[in-house]
Amino acid sequence: MSLSTDTLSARNLFQSEHGFWIFLSCLPKFGARRQQAILEQIPDFQQLLTHNAATLKALGLAAETIDALQAWRRQDSAHPVIASADGIYRDCLRTGTAILTIADADYPEPLRHIHDGPLVLYVRGDRSLLGREQIGIVGSRNATRAGLEHARSFAAALGQKGLLVTSGLALGVDGAAHAGALDAGFPTVAVIGNGVDKPYPYRHRTLSERIAGEGVIVSEYPPGTSAKAGHFPRRNRIISGLSRGILVVEAGLKSGSLITARLALEQGREVFAIPGSVHNPLARGCHHLIRQGAKLVETVDDICEELGGWWTSQNEGDSSSVIMKRPATEGLDSREIAVLEALGYDPQSTDDLCSVTGLPADQLMQSLLLLELQGLVDSAPGGFQRIG
Repeated sequence: MSLSTDTLSARNLFQSEHGFWIFLSCLPKFGARRQQAILEQIPDFQQLLTHNAATLKALGLAAETIDALQAWRRQDSAHPVIASADGIYRDCLRTGTAILTIADADYPEPLRHIHDGPLVLYVRGDRSLLGREQIGIVGSRNATRAGLEHARSFAAALGQKGLLVTSGLALGVDGAAHAGALDAGFPTVAVIGNGVDKPYPYRHRTLSERIAGEGVIVSEYPPGTSAKAGHFPRRNRIISGLSRGILVVEAGLKSGSLITARLALEQGREVFAIPGSVHNPLARGCHHLIRQGAKLVETVDDICEELGGWWTSQNEGDSSSVIMKRPATEGLDSREIAVLEALGYDPQSTDDLCSVTGLPADQLMQSLLLLELQGLVDSAPGGFQRIG
């Protein structure tokens, strides 16, 4: 008796080295926080398949999640979660999309060290480039001519310094950065918020083809996924997660680039910003970042000097051991250091902090805001607490 195409496809999914990870990425109620909670109790996700329903429930998994895991154990190709994963797998085969999972040796090491790194990446182009040291360049979609030129020239100069330029393929600064690197003869990484088989924005379809041919396009969204507004903040955390630092070229005060900068700080990356005219509204975001502690950048050397001592390689030549580390107090003024040292890991009220530090309330709040932007402090019921 012959097997149907769907059955054959499902068998390939179960037998594929990537099938289980695609399935995990489709699991309901299995987001980053739940994944982290699970890994605190078991060494790896593969062990989920060895436990019965009662144990899975004790681990904190929802009924829908447990049901799908048990269906995988039965190799039930009709289960909706498995059918969805199977569809993704077939789309990858059909479009020639490479699959890169967190279990693969060449999964980008920096992404392993962020709390919400994607389980699966979908790749078009040279995946080996993802292991190179990278610098993110982001900025306004409506950049000025000067901003576009800055993006192009910095991308080219960073390439000459051996840093791979990473951006989001958006109009404006992103596209100029990608083009600047390519025109100077260097590859570039585009992290997108849609399937790698669907060029977006359409005006960048030619640039997208260049990047796929000379660099790499990567997404956590499977082939066929259309761009949606909610995808881009999640895309931004991958741009910053892959990068040693983020350079903001031009940005308004409400720009999505400031989200990327905030994510970079949360991930322990450095943030750089190019200053501009006080009359340019697209310089205000950069000026805001500089006031909050971002490195003011005039030349590529400013970036290279700042990055030089912050990244160490535990094993020379092993890209999987590249880790960023900086002291919590580095770059802080004495006032912020005093506030940080006064804080504990339990919430403290602003009244108590004023009493301990001797600072007026307005100065204390300014310091707390800066520390919060640096990812060292967080607000909590009852006040503020140290997190870094």
